[in-house]
Amino acid sequence: MGMIYKRGNVWWIKYYRNGQSFRESSGTTKKMVAKKLLDRREGDIARGKIPGIQFEKVTFDELAEEFLADYRINNRKSLDRAELSIGHLRQEFEGLRIPDITTPRIQGYISDRMKSKCKECDKMFRIKNELKCPKCGGDKLVKGAANATINRELAALKRLLKLGAQQTPPKVAYVPHIPMLKENNVRKGFFEYKEFVSVRNELPDYLKGFFTFAYKTGWRFSEIAKLTWDRIEVEKGVVRLETVDTKNDTAREIYLDHELREIINLQYLKHNENTPLIPYVFLNSTHTGRVAKFRKNWHKACEKAGVNHRFFHDLRRTAVRDMIRAGITERVAMMVSGHKTRSVFDRYNIVNDEDLRMATDKREKYAKIQVGTFTGTVTGTINEICDVTSKIEL
Repeated sequence: MGMIYKRGNVWWIKYYRNGQSFRESSGTTKKMVAKKLLDRREGDIARGKIPGIQFEKVTFDELAEEFLADYRINNRKSLDRAELSIGHLRQEFEGLRIPDITTPRIQGYISDRMKSKCKECDKMFRIKNELKCPKCGGDKLVKGAANATINRELAALKRLLKLGAQQTPPKVAYVPHIPMLKENNVRKGFFEYKEFVSVRNELPDYLKGFFTFAYKTGWRFSEIAKLTWDRIEVEKGVVRLETVDTKNDTAREIYLDHELREIINLQYLKHNENTPLIPYVFLNSTHTGRVAKFRKNWHKACEKAGVNHRFFHDLRRTAVRDMIRAGITERVAMMVSGHKTRSVFDRYNIVNDEDLRMATDKREKYAKIQVGTFTGTVTGTINEICDVTSKIEL
């Protein structure tokens, strides 16, 4: 049986659940309001629910730590991305009680993340392509986050709350609606063969084999950079990746063509001559470790080759597209490149201007064949097509 009592001018309530007593301030000087709060708490207990005061004690910080701990326990490869997302979420929700994380509060967070910020005057603005601050005229603007970035952070928040709700006893009474943003960030960059050769010629020697391997296999940067000799059968020309080596935890195996076998053999000779103790296949410029960042060399090579606005990940899209054009089945192409889901694979199998031109030519040829087999009477532009078609050998 619960009770109501006063502490100073404020009414408090006391109730019991499973033999344990709970005390809670009603936050009011009105006895009737405190009585309603007590009735609500006892009603929840009677229905088997946990009193709301239990949820009100839980903070964002507590669940954030448990969320990251879950990533570490399960050895998730995206731990770095999760930590980055939590870092941004802390700026808005740090110290906040979970019941206070509502949909309007989340929408406010989204709005702030989309704004650009000036480092000079510390003002935030909803601007897109401006290079200078509209307030102070400074050029130290930090662009707002992209929709895809914000969505990754919102996904982390949703996962964080769901983990809290799934615990025994639960720490979250309900997960609020979290609106997601529309994403339209599918890049369409890829390399034609001439562009590939031009960029490769401009790269430093230690990156040329690395670049070629990516162009032909479509592997991720990290998979190539972390490739070690124990994953390669040099004589057979076979490369195997274990589940711990891949992003999607799926092992795979590829057979090297003549050019890639030459590259691997050359790397093997360099490895035995200079750095026999380093396990990585592709070494950095000083042969002291694996290939890491080469942003400056990459942009410099692309600029000299006249190939602008290219990303290293464009090689992954290129490899998938070229395998399909070569007649390789989609399933096999996915096994080579390491794509696990069909939807992601579809995003990379894109077309270029030449594909579109060929599609138009084929459609036009088909139309002429249709006109040539038509025996009825036609007028207008179709007649003109017939006149032209009669003079063309199909």
